[in-house]
Amino acid sequence: MKNNRIVVVGSSNTDMVIRCPNMPRPGETVLGGEFLMNHGGKGANQAVAAAKLGGNVTFIAKIGDDIFGAETLEMLRRTGIDTSHVSVSSDLPSGVALINVDAKGENSISVASGSNAALSGKDIDNAMEVISTADVMIAQLETPVETVAYAAEMAKRHGVTVVLNPAPAPLSPLPDALLRNVDIIIPNKTEAEAISGISITDGDSERKAIEAISAKGVGTTIITLGSKGALLCTGGDFIMVPTMKVKTVDTTAAGDTFCGAFCVALTEGKGLVDAVRFGNKAAAISVTRNGAQQSAPTREEVDDVWEARN
Repeated sequence: MKNNRIVVVGSSNTDMVIRCPNMPRPGETVLGGEFLMNHGGKGANQAVAAAKLGGNVTFIAKIGDDIFGAETLEMLRRTGIDTSHVSVSSDLPSGVALINVDAKGENSISVASGSNAALSGKDIDNAMEVISTADVMIAQLETPVETVAYAAEMAKRHGVTVVLNPAPAPLSPLPDALLRNVDIIIPNKTEAEAISGISITDGDSERKAIEAISAKGVGTTIITLGSKGALLCTGGDFIMVPTMKVKTVDTTAAGDTFCGAFCVALTEGKGLVDAVRFGNKAAAISVTRNGAQQSAPTREEVDDVWEARN
């Protein structure tokens, strides 16, 4: 290990959340909702989750020169994240996400990318010192895929473990230039279907989807499966890692919490199975709470669960 540093390349949004009895259908207005405004964005969610679990986190991102950006920067610093490579765009606003959460805790999300869309190769070059000395770099798909591919290439050149959370689900095939530099890919069921082209309906189709993803050159695939846990495939071996049974309140950022926790476990020297277990436990705690970043647990909370369940 180099310095247990996790570099997160990704997005930052302000989440505007309405908790409603049920999801509105096209043309329908649903009354009786509760409004919340939270910090979000997949990159920031993963950075915060990792930092709350004790990770040494550097965040590479772009925010707008507005109140949302200023509040985000203050929050990131307060959480203990290195923000020296969070740059400010004078032309574009900070990203915003509109989230509906129904009574069952399921969500639907619309995102206006704003400044996230301006994260560029130059931003990666400016952060090369921290990238080259990291243990793990994780990225998502809420920033330009060309920038993500470039960051993965640069990290790989320096022997950094590259993790990709391909979310939101890609609408077009991911470039080979990106996938060949990815060591570990962590899609959910929808994202795995989009990447593999295989509809996942059972355990057999889960494995076929992973095999199709592995054929693209990715060494390790982890499909997160919500309340079922996660299916890990590495070296041709499939391992189903179950999760805890909990009462779900809000699934927002559960996948991001998993990814942040998984990366922390990797930098601490845990093997892949134990890292997935650690991610499962953090994500399970997060879905029992409202919101994105505020739902991510502390290290003490996960360690308490770890000791009780192992």
